[in-house]
Amino acid sequence: MVEAKRAGRLPNIDLVFPNIEMRLDVATGKGRFVNIHLLVSPEHPKHLEELKRFLSRLEFKAHGDTYSITRDDLIRLGKRADATITDDLKALEHGSLQFKVDMGGLHDALRDNVWAQANILIAVAGGETDGTSGVREAADKTLRQEIEKFAHVIFASSEAQRDFWLGKKSLSVEQICETYGSLKPCLHGSDAHDHTKIGAPDGDRYSWVKGVPAFDTLRQACIDREGRAYVGTEAPANASPSQCIAKVAIDDAPWAATPSIELNTGLIAIIGARGSGKTALADIIARGCDAIPEKLGDASFIGRAAELLGSAKVSLDWQDGENVERRLDGDDAWSAEEYPRARYLSQQFVEDLCSAHGITDALIAEIERVVFESHPLSGRDGAVNFEELLDLRADRYRKARERYEDSLAEISERIGKEGEKNKRVPDLKKLVNEKTKLIVGFERDRKALVKKGSEARVTRLNELNKAAEAVRGNVRFFANKEQALLTLQDEVESVRKTGAPDTLRRLKERHKGSWFEADVWERFLLTYKGDVDAALKEALKETRDNHKAWKGTKPAAKADENASYLDDKLKITDLACTQFG
Repeated sequence: MVEAKRAGRLPNIDLVFPNIEMRLDVATGKGRFVNIHLLVSPEHPKHLEELKRFLSRLEFKAHGDTYSITRDDLIRLGKRADATITDDLKALEHGSLQFKVDMGGLHDALRDNVWAQANILIAVAGGETDGTSGVREAADKTLRQEIEKFAHVIFASSEAQRDFWLGKKSLSVEQICETYGSLKPCLHGSDAHDHTKIGAPDGDRYSWVKGVPAFDTLRQACIDREGRAYVGTEAPANASPSQCIAKVAIDDAPWAATPSIELNTGLIAIIGARGSGKTALADIIARGCDAIPEKLGDASFIGRAAELLGSAKVSLDWQDGENVERRLDGDDAWSAEEYPRARYLSQQFVEDLCSAHGITDALIAEIERVVFESHPLSGRDGAVNFEELLDLRADRYRKARERYEDSLAEISERIGKEGEKNKRVPDLKKLVNEKTKLIVGFERDRKALVKKGSEARVTRLNELNKAAEAVRGNVRFFANKEQALLTLQDEVESVRKTGAPDTLRRLKERHKGSWFEADVWERFLLTYKGDVDAALKEALKETRDNHKAWKGTKPAAKADENASYLDDKLKITDLACTQFG
């Protein structure tokens, strides 16, 4: 292969590396053995020499002897397996077919060789004929899993196999990693046995690996299995052609050492030494995309070289064939009302963010933009920016929070009032004790003023005073109750006439997005659950009757002004035994 490449017979092949195909000592259901491949990096200057040293450590025990992967041992194995073979070349071929690699021996050899660990990728076939899928016996399940766990790459071309090894089928990503050590990239080769089949796999099942033609690209594919490895007729689609730049050209710029640069669709970084022009290239591309901020500052290339740019222009060729030209000095300024072709976060912008204390408005705006654009169009519910989407999703919870805040404020106020009342309890108790002592003193003084022989009249007077106080208390109770009922009646009427309609009006205003018809909104008009009018009418009648009864009627005047209106034998306490309130 290397000689063919050097002779120019493989013009479309950019990279050639050793692929050692070996058979494990594990049989499949098809009567074949599982194939395992050693993909060797050609970057090491002595990779062939190191590879031979590594292979020589692999052994195969047969015919009462031990054989290694060396030319002499394979010839000896071929002749021992078939005594009719005398030609060394045929013996070498036959010995290679007979040699079976022990899985444990291969694992140990790889573990003990630092060069092999850094330069060899293990690939195993996933098919039924000579792959792990052919190891179907229940007793061999663990062995099959160990082989697949040992491999970095699975040679398989079906979509089902690819999805399985990416954790998208019967096993999850966590289960794949737990059982097989890691996710596995799936690749497929042409398995060419002559030059005409090279690069022409059956069914056009091409392996697409993202990156430059280098062995390290395969290593990257073993890390980013889904993003960097794909099997199919065409390469997986990346961004839309109208969103990818194919070529950047700088015209009328004698200072540009490389006036034209082609870009690939997977470009994620501009790499170069300090002062090599990374920021200049980024600024120039941003100018061609109409994505230059109004103020780039002196730290940017366009800002520092503004006076020296002259008539230089940037020309962008997009993947869809469109060409755009812009002057670097901005004389053909793009209108701010137009939509930019790219979003440019300049180095100056990033430096400002990094040097700022705390989160800046610019950083918050960028975070909001990224969050909004991460939502698919179908998930934005018609919102055109982050603020609208936030209002749409959070308005309900904001209003709920406001209601809870109002409730908490009211409860806090009530707790505060109760606390103030509790603080006043000791002083009030002290005041009650002082008043009680004062009353006891007045009663003692009053007894001292009673003349001998008038004790019965004083006792009767005390009974009259207590009875009169009880009656006055009852009259006051029913008078207050009547006023409370009348006030409640007025409030009910006010709620019906103004309160409920006004609440409904505010409810409509807050939730006008519900778009209810007028007759539907009427169902939201607040009203009382029961017949409150009847309850009020009945309570008022009872209260007024009691009030009138306790007030009584004025008796007719007696001829003797000093005559008592009550019989001296009447028990006054029986007339005022009930006390309300």
